[in-house]
Amino acid sequence: MNRETMTSRERVLAALNHTEPDRVPIDFGGNQTGIHKFAYEAVLQHLGINDETVIMDAVQQLARPCEKLLERFHVDTRYIAAGAASDWKGGIVQEERDGRLWHDLVDEFGVRWSMPDDQPFFMDITHHPLAQASIHDIREYPFPKGDDPGRFEGLRDRALQIKNETPYAVISGICGVVYETCWYMRGLENWFMDLMANPAFCEALLDQTLKFWLDWFRVFLDEVGDVVDVIMIGDDLAGQNGPLFHPGIYTDLVKPRHKRLVQYIKSRTDAKVWYHTCGACAGYIPDLLDNGIDVLNPVQISAAGMDPADLKAQYGKSLSFWGGAIDAQHVLPVSSPEEVRHAVRCNMKILKPGGGFVFNNVHNIQAGVPPENIVALYDAAFEYGFYSG
Repeated sequence: MNRETMTSRERVLAALNHTEPDRVPIDFGGNQTGIHKFAYEAVLQHLGINDETVIMDAVQQLARPCEKLLERFHVDTRYIAAGAASDWKGGIVQEERDGRLWHDLVDEFGVRWSMPDDQPFFMDITHHPLAQASIHDIREYPFPKGDDPGRFEGLRDRALQIKNETPYAVISGICGVVYETCWYMRGLENWFMDLMANPAFCEALLDQTLKFWLDWFRVFLDEVGDVVDVIMIGDDLAGQNGPLFHPGIYTDLVKPRHKRLVQYIKSRTDAKVWYHTCGACAGYIPDLLDNGIDVLNPVQISAAGMDPADLKAQYGKSLSFWGGAIDAQHVLPVSSPEEVRHAVRCNMKILKPGGGFVFNNVHNIQAGVPPENIVALYDAAFEYGFYSG
């Protein structure tokens, strides 16, 4: 018997306002909550669903889930995303290098992402345009225009179609990537050395990426600030065992830019702001809350210090958790469907009381995850997600 008493949008907003909806909202299909093309094709075959695979994220090789699968998994969210600048060439180009065929994509910041044809799982960075740059070079670099109107053509119509013609919550694609864009352009090793030895360079580059996103959000919020329910921003700050760099550096260099961006967004919209960082990020949560975020994603429960019971007890009244449904490293890919169901039930029992929880796997479902486990993941979310009855 269907015990649902809310629309999907009502359900998501109730959970994010820390009240208990009829059941835990379920999310699937975003840039951090999606599915790799190979896993997608496997689950479609398993369920007998016919659909053409459309890549929605070339770097991560994520498929855009079809409506039939979203409905099968009782998904409460639907995504909108702005596009690229009108003059960006874009497109994937095939190149021969080192005896291999590569699929190359140069993004708007000049970063080249590449995937080998014989291992078509995802793209890595193969060219950092600011690897040899000075502060003077940053001032002269042709950064893209965040407020290019071509990015936002048709965006409001797409958002209103979801809001007015469907029951689903309207969620933005990932945006506001202030910090990570810097190391994409500089190179990770160079950037980490800069953080220690050349902070002025880091500040100059961070100011440029922040400007891009402030310009971007000015137009985005003009278009859909009154329509969108959740806005996704994020930069990875932590790894498996702890922060990727000294927390003091975050406080001095990165946090002021993050806070300015979040506060600008919140001055223009009532949408909830989710922040994405993988890894052992518990130590950053007070800073993120001070910045003004409402939601943490993906809640990597297998990382150090990320026990869901501890997180819920300490931050459950002030922070919503979007993810954390299962150990995506050691359970989802290798366990039986029954073990997956058991893990989901245990984690939901911890995270769902009082609201403040939206169900999702920890990050994207990767290639090789058995389709039976994917189905068990979402079926368990629906079965164990109800708050009463």
